[in-house]
Amino acid sequence: MPSAAPEVAHNALEAHERLLPHERLLIDQAIAKHGTRPGALLGILEDVQAANVHKFLSMETLRYIADATGLPPARIYSAATFFALFNLEPQGEHVVCVCRGTACHTRGSRDLLEKLCLDLGLSDREHDENSEADKLALTTADRRFTVRTVACFGQCALAPVVEVDHHILSHVNERTLQREVKTLTQGRK
Repeated sequence: MPSAAPEVAHNALEAHERLLPHERLLIDQAIAKHGTRPGALLGILEDVQAANVHKFLSMETLRYIADATGLPPARIYSAATFFALFNLEPQGEHVVCVCRGTACHTRGSRDLLEKLCLDLGLSDREHDENSEADKLALTTADRRFTVRTVACFGQCALAPVVEVDHHILSHVNERTLQREVKTLTQGRK
Protein backbone atom coordinates (compact mmCIF):
# COMPACT_ATOMS: atom_id res chain seq x y z
CA MET A 1 0.00 0.00 0.00
CA PRO A 2 1.53 3.39 -1.00
CA SER A 3 2.32 5.92 1.68
CA ALA A 4 0.37 9.19 1.96
CA ALA A 5 3.57 11.06 2.88
CA PRO A 6 4.53 12.00 -0.73
CA GLU A 7 1.02 13.43 -1.28
CA VAL A 8 1.24 15.50 1.94
CA ALA A 9 4.68 16.78 0.94
CA HIS A 10 3.36 17.64 -2.54
CA ASN A 11 0.38 19.54 -1.03
CA ALA A 12 2.73 21.47 1.28
CA LEU A 13 4.94 22.36 -1.70
CA GLU A 14 1.89 23.54 -3.65
CA ALA A 15 0.84 25.70 -0.69
CA HIS A 16 4.29 27.31 -0.62
CA GLU A 17 4.13 27.98 -4.36
CA ARG A 18 0.60 29.44 -4.33
CA LEU A 19 1.33 31.93 -1.57
CA LEU A 20 3.05 35.15 -2.50
CA PRO A 21 6.40 35.87 -0.81
CA HIS A 22 4.91 38.66 1.34
CA GLU A 23 2.12 36.26 2.47
CA ARG A 24 4.70 33.66 3.53
CA LEU A 25 6.66 36.38 5.33
CA LEU A 26 3.57 37.51 7.29
CA ILE A 27 2.83 33.93 8.30
CA ASP A 28 6.46 33.34 9.32
CA GLN A 29 6.38 36.54 11.40
CA ALA A 30 3.16 35.47 13.16
CA ILE A 31 4.67 32.07 13.94
CA ALA A 32 7.86 33.69 15.27
CA LYS A 33 5.81 36.11 17.39
CA HIS A 34 3.70 33.41 19.04
CA GLY A 35 6.23 30.57 19.11
CA THR A 36 5.21 27.12 20.25
CA ARG A 37 3.61 27.99 23.58
CA PRO A 38 0.19 26.53 24.40
CA GLY A 39 -2.52 28.48 22.62
CA ALA A 40 -0.08 29.87 20.07
CA LEU A 41 -2.05 28.47 17.16
CA LEU A 42 -5.03 30.74 17.80
CA GLY A 43 -2.79 33.80 17.94
CA ILE A 44 -1.08 32.75 14.72
CA LEU A 45 -4.38 32.24 12.91
CA GLU A 46 -5.74 35.54 14.23
CA ASP A 47 -2.68 37.54 13.15
CA VAL A 48 -2.55 35.91 9.72
CA GLN A 49 -6.25 36.52 9.08
CA ALA A 50 -6.00 40.15 10.25
CA ALA A 51 -3.13 40.73 7.81
CA ASN A 52 -5.11 39.35 4.87
CA VAL A 53 -6.81 42.04 2.80
CA HIS A 54 -10.04 39.99 2.66
CA LYS A 55 -9.81 38.87 6.32
CA PHE A 56 -9.81 35.13 5.69
CA LEU A 57 -7.59 32.05 5.87
CA SER A 58 -7.13 30.26 2.55
CA MET A 59 -6.51 26.53 2.39
CA GLU A 60 -3.00 27.28 1.11
CA THR A 61 -2.42 29.46 4.18
CA LEU A 62 -3.62 26.70 6.52
CA ARG A 63 -1.34 24.16 4.78
CA TYR A 64 1.62 26.52 5.03
CA ILE A 65 0.97 27.10 8.75
CA ALA A 66 0.79 23.33 9.30
CA ASP A 67 4.05 22.81 7.46
CA ALA A 68 5.83 25.71 9.16
CA THR A 69 4.70 24.78 12.69
CA GLY A 70 4.91 21.01 12.30
CA LEU A 71 1.33 20.69 13.53
CA PRO A 72 -1.00 18.24 11.78
CA PRO A 73 -3.06 19.92 9.05
CA ALA A 74 -6.23 18.50 10.61
CA ARG A 75 -5.48 20.36 13.85
CA ILE A 76 -5.01 23.65 12.00
CA TYR A 77 -8.23 23.15 10.03
CA SER A 78 -10.15 22.09 13.16
CA ALA A 79 -9.15 25.28 14.98
CA ALA A 80 -9.99 27.45 11.97
CA THR A 81 -13.43 25.90 11.59
CA PHE A 82 -14.31 25.59 15.28
CA PHE A 83 -14.00 29.26 16.22
CA ALA A 84 -16.46 31.70 14.62
CA LEU A 85 -13.71 34.33 14.60
CA PHE A 86 -12.02 32.66 11.63
CA ASN A 87 -13.18 32.86 8.03
CA LEU A 88 -12.35 30.38 5.28
CA GLU A 89 -13.95 32.55 2.59
CA PRO A 90 -13.03 36.13 1.60
CA GLN A 91 -14.95 38.71 3.60
CA GLY A 92 -16.36 41.99 2.42
CA GLU A 93 -14.86 45.39 3.16
CA HIS A 94 -17.64 45.86 5.73
CA VAL A 95 -19.01 43.08 7.91
CA VAL A 96 -22.51 43.19 9.37
CA CYS A 97 -23.29 40.54 11.99
CA VAL A 98 -26.89 39.99 13.02
CA CYS A 99 -27.54 38.26 16.33
CA ARG A 100 -29.86 35.26 16.07
CA GLY A 101 -30.05 34.49 19.78
CA THR A 102 -33.42 34.00 21.43
CA ALA A 103 -33.84 37.55 22.76
CA CYS A 104 -32.85 39.11 19.44
CA HIS A 105 -34.98 36.66 17.49
CA THR A 106 -38.09 37.47 19.51
CA ARG A 107 -37.42 41.18 18.96
CA GLY A 108 -37.17 40.92 15.18
CA SER A 109 -33.61 40.02 14.18
CA ARG A 110 -34.80 37.58 11.49
CA ASP A 111 -36.74 40.40 9.78
CA LEU A 112 -33.68 42.66 10.05
CA LEU A 113 -31.55 39.94 8.46
CA GLU A 114 -33.98 39.35 5.61
CA LYS A 115 -34.33 43.08 4.89
CA LEU A 116 -30.56 43.56 5.00
CA CYS A 117 -30.00 40.71 2.53
CA LEU A 118 -32.67 42.17 0.26
CA ASP A 119 -31.20 45.69 0.43
CA LEU A 120 -27.71 44.38 -0.40
CA GLY A 121 -28.91 42.24 -3.28
CA LEU A 122 -28.00 38.94 -1.70
CA SER A 123 -30.14 36.34 -3.42
CA ASP A 124 -33.05 34.65 -1.70
CA ARG A 125 -31.72 31.28 -2.93
CA GLU A 126 -28.40 31.72 -1.12
CA HIS A 127 -30.22 32.87 2.01
CA ASP A 128 -32.73 30.01 1.94
CA GLU A 129 -30.02 27.36 1.54
CA ASN A 130 -28.27 28.59 4.67
CA SER A 131 -31.29 29.57 6.77
CA GLU A 132 -32.06 26.09 8.10
CA ALA A 133 -29.28 26.29 10.63
CA ASP A 134 -29.63 30.07 10.96
CA LYS A 135 -25.89 30.26 10.34
CA LEU A 136 -25.21 32.59 7.49
CA ALA A 137 -22.18 34.15 5.86
CA LEU A 138 -22.85 35.85 2.53
CA THR A 139 -20.72 38.36 0.67
CA THR A 140 -21.95 40.74 -1.99
CA ALA A 141 -20.57 40.26 -5.51
CA ASP A 142 -18.59 43.51 -5.25
CA ARG A 143 -17.11 42.37 -1.89
CA ARG A 144 -18.26 45.57 -0.20
CA PHE A 145 -20.36 43.76 2.42
CA THR A 146 -20.43 40.44 4.22
CA VAL A 147 -23.57 39.59 6.17
CA ARG A 148 -23.11 37.05 8.94
CA THR A 149 -25.18 35.68 11.74
CA VAL A 150 -23.94 34.90 15.22
CA ALA A 151 -25.59 32.73 17.87
CA CYS A 152 -25.45 35.41 20.56
CA PHE A 153 -23.49 38.55 21.41
CA GLY A 154 -24.38 38.28 25.10
CA GLN A 155 -26.12 41.66 24.95
CA CYS A 156 -29.66 40.33 25.37
CA ALA A 157 -30.98 43.37 27.24
CA LEU A 158 -30.10 45.46 24.16
CA ALA A 159 -31.90 43.21 21.65
CA PRO A 160 -32.01 43.17 18.75
CA VAL A 161 -28.27 43.61 18.42
CA VAL A 162 -26.28 44.06 15.22
CA GLU A 163 -22.53 44.49 14.90
CA VAL A 164 -21.30 46.69 12.05
CA ASP A 165 -17.53 46.63 11.50
CA HIS A 166 -16.95 45.61 15.15
CA HIS A 167 -19.25 48.33 16.50
CA ILE A 168 -22.24 47.04 18.50
CA LEU A 169 -25.61 48.65 17.78
CA SER A 170 -28.46 48.08 20.22
CA HIS A 171 -32.24 48.15 19.87
CA VAL A 172 -31.78 48.07 16.09
CA ASN A 173 -34.71 48.60 13.76
CA GLU A 174 -34.84 48.47 9.96
CA ARG A 175 -34.40 52.22 9.59
CA THR A 176 -31.32 52.29 11.84
CA LEU A 177 -29.71 49.41 9.96
CA GLN A 178 -30.49 50.95 6.57
CA ARG A 179 -28.92 54.22 7.72
CA GLU A 180 -25.74 52.42 8.86
CA VAL A 181 -25.43 50.55 5.55
CA LYS A 182 -26.09 53.73 3.56
CA THR A 183 -23.37 55.53 5.51
CA LEU A 184 -20.89 52.75 4.71
CA THR A 185 -21.99 52.65 1.08
CA GLN A 186 -21.30 56.36 0.76
CA GLY A 187 -17.82 55.84 2.21
CA ARG A 188 -18.25 57.50 5.59
CA LYS A 189 -17.34 55.61 8.74
